[in-house]
Amino acid sequence: MAGQSKPAISPWGGAVAGATGAVLANALVYPLDIVKTKLQVQTKQVSGVKSDDDTPHYSSTWDAISRIVQDEGLIGLYAGINGSLLGVASTNFAYFYWYTMARTLHAKYTKSTGTNSIATELSLGAVAGALAQIFTIPVAVVTTRQQTASKSERKGLIATGREVVEGPDGVSGLWRGLKASLVLVVNPAITYGAYERLKVMFFNGRNNLKPWEAFVLGAASKALATIATQPLIVAKVGLQSKPPASRKGKPFKSFIEVMQFIIEDEGLLGLFKGIGPQITKGILVQGILMMAKERVELLFILFFRYLKSLRTARLERLASAAASRAPELAAKTASIVSAK
Repeated sequence: MAGQSKPAISPWGGAVAGATGAVLANALVYPLDIVKTKLQVQTKQVSGVKSDDDTPHYSSTWDAISRIVQDEGLIGLYAGINGSLLGVASTNFAYFYWYTMARTLHAKYTKSTGTNSIATELSLGAVAGALAQIFTIPVAVVTTRQQTASKSERKGLIATGREVVEGPDGVSGLWRGLKASLVLVVNPAITYGAYERLKVMFFNGRNNLKPWEAFVLGAASKALATIATQPLIVAKVGLQSKPPASRKGKPFKSFIEVMQFIIEDEGLLGLFKGIGPQITKGILVQGILMMAKERVELLFILFFRYLKSLRTARLERLASAAASRAPELAAKTASIVSAK
């Protein structure tokens, strides 16, 4: 079964399947997204010293969840969800479209019939991720602003976007963190590259995985990618959110500057803050995403096969009807010719 080829699915089919799985998965675990973002942007709190602003400081994932609910109610755990799901849908649609396209073109022009190498999988994933980020990062910037704003300052999706544009960076502010995002394409590249390789290692490259198999592979591959790229994730969030109070409103210029600030203020471990909810969210999201994606792709394949069978049956009926009328048409033609 190692050489079993997967039924062909169009880039549009792969994109819709990936986006559907991503939206479902992220909607289910959205509170963890809020918590990990808040943990990643907060600065170190000195004991006995009050912060320059009224931003709460959370000591753990559970502390963040309980205090957000206490201060804002359950709805506080879903702040910015509309923009987030829009971003998730657009990013994953673009990613899986380009990823499916890249794999299809690679197989076509290299005449590849076997399993791609790790380097090839990473390269295909990186290209797809870069293209997806360029087109969808404005939504991520706006969502991050919404998630990190206090309840009194939080605005809607459009108003937040306008605030970003009216800021010191102008329209280019919507692409803050693009360089970090382009570097972070290694995250989905590692994730999906590892997914394909683990599938070969543990399931002999078998397609149409069972739901639990797809979940386990998705979770394992995302855990590996998150651990490898967490410092970059923290830096990207720092770039896209408002600067800490200690910087007096001065925004960061690069993700390297964010990382230097964090190391000076909190030490090297500060680059891994929020990794608990980040990795938990990543495992659940990726597991559910791949489980749903496998099912949706299968539904697409079955649906297109059904349409193809209907078309084939229709053509056969037309051919049969034409064949049955052939003698009659031949006789009419002969009579016309003899009459002339």
